[in-house]
Amino acid sequence: MSNKLFVGPKVRHLREARAWTLETCAAQLGLSISYLSQIETNLRPVTARVLISLIRVFEVDASTFDADDDERLIADLREATAEQTEDDSPSLAEIKQVVSGAPGFARQYLRLHRAYRRLDERLKTTEEAVALDEATAASAVLPYEEVRDYFHYRNNYVHELDLAAEALAEACGLGQGASPLPALESFLWERCGMRAQTVPSGSGVLRHYDPASRILTLDATQPTSTRVFQLAFQIVSHQLRDLIEAELAQAGFRTAAAADVCRIGLGNYAAGALVMPYLRFRQAAQDLGHDIEQLQAVFHTSFEQVCHRLSTLQRPAHRGLPFYFVRVDLAGNITKRHSATRLQFARFGGGCPLWNVHEAFGQPGRIMVQLAEMPDGVRYLCVARGITKRSGSYLQPERRYAVGLGCEISHAHQVVYSRGLDLTGPAAQIGVSCRICERDNCPQRAFPPIDRPLRVPANERAIVPYVLEEPRRPG
Repeated sequence: MSNKLFVGPKVRHLREARAWTLETCAAQLGLSISYLSQIETNLRPVTARVLISLIRVFEVDASTFDADDDERLIADLREATAEQTEDDSPSLAEIKQVVSGAPGFARQYLRLHRAYRRLDERLKTTEEAVALDEATAASAVLPYEEVRDYFHYRNNYVHELDLAAEALAEACGLGQGASPLPALESFLWERCGMRAQTVPSGSGVLRHYDPASRILTLDATQPTSTRVFQLAFQIVSHQLRDLIEAELAQAGFRTAAAADVCRIGLGNYAAGALVMPYLRFRQAAQDLGHDIEQLQAVFHTSFEQVCHRLSTLQRPAHRGLPFYFVRVDLAGNITKRHSATRLQFARFGGGCPLWNVHEAFGQPGRIMVQLAEMPDGVRYLCVARGITKRSGSYLQPERRYAVGLGCEISHAHQVVYSRGLDLTGPAAQIGVSCRICERDNCPQRAFPPIDRPLRVPANERAIVPYVLEEPRRPG
């Protein structure tokens, strides 16, 4: 293994869940008690041989010991601590130690931080309402944050639902290359007892179902890919209802509103898995070099739908390339995000303005390719495109987004967008967000990083009006 792998807390959790003593577990793994103890306390990394033994003895998938969860926790903790202004804010090294040695504590800290932010937002909203002499204050859209975290820590892959949607695609008779509209409409009528009709609406309502007449109405002004997806959503909502409800019950959301939001999210996930069945889509993606537009043509889907599906190919033993996927609005808000790579997105505040996903708004419809490097030295092949979603009516505003998709350079040779690029040449120097970016000389910096003291020269002015000093050291 090229990087040292420390999995102590995970091994200890698996051992304690089986009520095994150190002696019992060490015997099962063929290790000495002292060696196992050192692994559990993260004093020693695991070798490839020990990792294989762990997978065999505990009967778990290799992804159980994946470092991706640690990277997510580190990124989330850095952003959470970025909001603190005290001089003793934890350094990156300290945060890594916490995540490695006490991941349960790290997750609890994040839960407390989110609770703090919710309370702070409520107080600010209440103050604004009082100042305006309003009777009530609008509540923050907190359920969306909870649902976003649910998919974030599920690695954007819901195994049982994905398998069921793939089987449902076979039952619908969806064939690769053929338009899925007729097959979906027939299945909706014959198996679900619902009739689909299209009418020119332009009202912004993409799908409306009337339970009394059992008629599903779709907006005829929307593109075929949108109508296909809404048909698929109605089918999975009917056929996979029990499975979706079981997932919601297991998730244990704090509020009914969060469960309602996630119900739609799981329906959307299953609809994408129905129209783009996992194994068939993964094979087509490999054959076509992950060419998004060609995959659109094969599966009759939209650019955004293909990008989102590419980021979900995390099935054990049948993984696709690890991609990140993001959707950003004109204000810089990240409305969809997922990363199966080491790149993690900003949860609070804006992202890096040097990232090509922001530039894509200026040239809608054009696919933009960027070679980018993060502060940790990891390089990414970044694809972005500005998207305009028509409303179908002059009186309804269009929706504009930018969609980003990317992978680490080690996988770029399998992606068509790397053709003609010098992957070892100059790369755009980007970061997650200014407040947790370590770069010294970024001309676009908006805020200083949290763990770097700064100095303001009295007799000199550069683009950024301060100079960053060396990072603070713990102790």
